[in-house]
Amino acid sequence: MDSNGTIDLTFWKVAAAYLFILIVWFIIRIKKIPREKLIAIATLRMTLQLILIGYVLIFVFKYPHPAVTIAIIFFMLCFAIYNVYDRTEPSIHQSLKKMIALAMVLGIALSMLYMVAVVLQLDPWYEPRIFIPIGGMIIGKTMTGVALGVTNLLTGMKQEQDKVEAALMLGATPKQASKTIINQAFDAALLPTINAMVGMGIVFLPGMMTGQIIAGQSPLAAVKYQVAVMLGVAGTVAITIVIFLHLSYKSFFTSRNQFIITKRN
Repeated sequence: MDSNGTIDLTFWKVAAAYLFILIVWFIIRIKKIPREKLIAIATLRMTLQLILIGYVLIFVFKYPHPAVTIAIIFFMLCFAIYNVYDRTEPSIHQSLKKMIALAMVLGIALSMLYMVAVVLQLDPWYEPRIFIPIGGMIIGKTMTGVALGVTNLLTGMKQEQDKVEAALMLGATPKQASKTIINQAFDAALLPTINAMVGMGIVFLPGMMTGQIIAGQSPLAAVKYQVAVMLGVAGTVAITIVIFLHLSYKSFFTSRNQFIITKRN
């Protein structure tokens, strides 16, 4: 433990933590669950990726530059968009992919601008020690929300196809016919964030707050940052999902307001 009260984890201390993965491996072998390769790959990727980003951040923090900060955030955003594509149905069409990307870029950009200019009031605005970690948390949570929104929209359009067509036959517009599906997809996308907010502070201490406390920050100072970030996450997820849903539902209808038949499972 150093003079600031923080614990410096040596190589051997970190290596000792891999015992937990060996326990997981042992359990799945006993239960004959074929996940050994996946766990090994996930552990290796996590380790290498975190080491790599650690060295990158050391350089970025030492030589801060707005172009580098924006480039890192842009790379995170591109990777998040790719992950949404990967986690949703393989049959997702190109127009829907464009709407996912557009919604995520707009929602995250608007939220980050407000966070930097109004909430955090960073000076300089591109301060990488704050901009990059907070941007990463917002992008990561938004990625999960959008993936859930996309999945529920596609599932709803397939399962409720008869109801949508019936509503169209009775004179409803595409927006009216798909309103329930859109609302359910929005609810499913936002629910994990709301559940996290409900349990935060009582059931668990969030990662950012824990990290700041371990680094020697006052718990109250850590709380202020965590509250600001979680409110930003909730707002970003909501904004992004609203943009996506109100753009994407139109892709399920023709220019003559006819429902495009989808394959059912």
